[in-house]
Amino acid sequence: MRNIFTTIAIATTLSVYAQELWTMDLCMAYAATHASSVARARWDVASATASRNQAIADFFPSVSAQIGSQFSWGRNIDPETNTYNDVTTFNNGYGIYASITLFDGGQTLNRYRQARNERKRSINAVEMQRDDSAIAAMMAFADAFYYKHSIDIAEDRLRQSEGMLVLTTTQEELGIKGVPDVAEAQATVANDRYELVHQQNMYAQAILSLKSAMNLPHEQPLEIDTTYNSGIPICTLESVEGIYAIAQSTNHKSLEAQMQLTSKKYAYDIAKGYIMPSISVNAGISTSYFKNLSGEYSIPAFADQFRNNRGEYISATLSIPIFDGLSRISSKNRARYAYEQAKESLVEENRRLYDEIASAVMDRDGYAVEIKALKAKVDADAEAYRLNSRQYEEGLLSLTDLRLSANKYFSSRVELLQKQMLFLLKAKLVDYYKGNKLWM
Repeated sequence: MRNIFTTIAIATTLSVYAQELWTMDLCMAYAATHASSVARARWDVASATASRNQAIADFFPSVSAQIGSQFSWGRNIDPETNTYNDVTTFNNGYGIYASITLFDGGQTLNRYRQARNERKRSINAVEMQRDDSAIAAMMAFADAFYYKHSIDIAEDRLRQSEGMLVLTTTQEELGIKGVPDVAEAQATVANDRYELVHQQNMYAQAILSLKSAMNLPHEQPLEIDTTYNSGIPICTLESVEGIYAIAQSTNHKSLEAQMQLTSKKYAYDIAKGYIMPSISVNAGISTSYFKNLSGEYSIPAFADQFRNNRGEYISATLSIPIFDGLSRISSKNRARYAYEQAKESLVEENRRLYDEIASAVMDRDGYAVEIKALKAKVDADAEAYRLNSRQYEEGLLSLTDLRLSANKYFSSRVELLQKQMLFLLKAKLVDYYKGNKLWM
């Protein structure tokens, strides 16, 4: 029944998704929920929870019960007379034993602390995998978005080329243009058709990559939302140090480095406990039953023997490590070295985080300025292409010069699209470093 309900839920979810266009945020949210790496990380949480529970159990005493039975025949010792005989006997023993460690140099406590920290690390790892999956989907979506709009630009360019071919053919029939001009116009149309097909193939590959990043079933259709704000972005001045201060307590990779350092610290404390004395207390109660099966001896009843043979004990043990070939000392030193390495890893991770934030902020602000300049360039190139087209129609410009003008115009549009996509990616990354969720 659970499998049936799960299948129905997945089918319902996919049908809902199929009814709408996939935005970048929707793709990122789907990837953060359905990625295989996220599912594997969740199993690590379950394993870490079991390890933590085991560490908690180490605080409690261990209690065991024992029952033993023995048949003896041939030459043996009579337990009543302590003399040798040749009889068949039956022995039955019962016992309950308990043991608890009172002091072990903090090993049990630090193992619990380490297990608790490892569980927090595994939970953080799930969120880290979700963020990584969302970022991968974001990058793949940006590629698909770019190629989708590149198709629109290629189609526009092909329409312009086909129009010029019709015009050139007409002018050739009127004797205004020559056959080489028509051939050049046909070559331009052929090249633009190839470019359109190429962009369509690249878009198909980008959609496939996006499905893979989202872990979306390949049979599920995926139509992305291609609307976006084409205006000039406005960026407010932000302090890299301020964003970095927030990211240190919210970025999951930074938190992973901090938790790893804590885990190594506990491992070092555990290793130091190996070279310290330990104190444990043991207690137990036991009894037995004996019967001679060879003769007609008068054997006390089971209840009497069970009561009369009962014995109790309690003991305390002090264990002091003196020499074990320096094994414990070596373990402590290795744990200390690992702890020192974790410190360096944390410093390195914080430096990497700061550099990534600084780079993202600089790139975002730089792309905003470039977009403003590029929009002016696109407008200028569009006007130049329009005027050159008029001159070509009037026979005042060669087709080669018109193609150069068209190349500048359409290349400017493609470059503007690239910068707009890069700005969107960097803006989302900056928001991510500021503690905002990439996915909802």
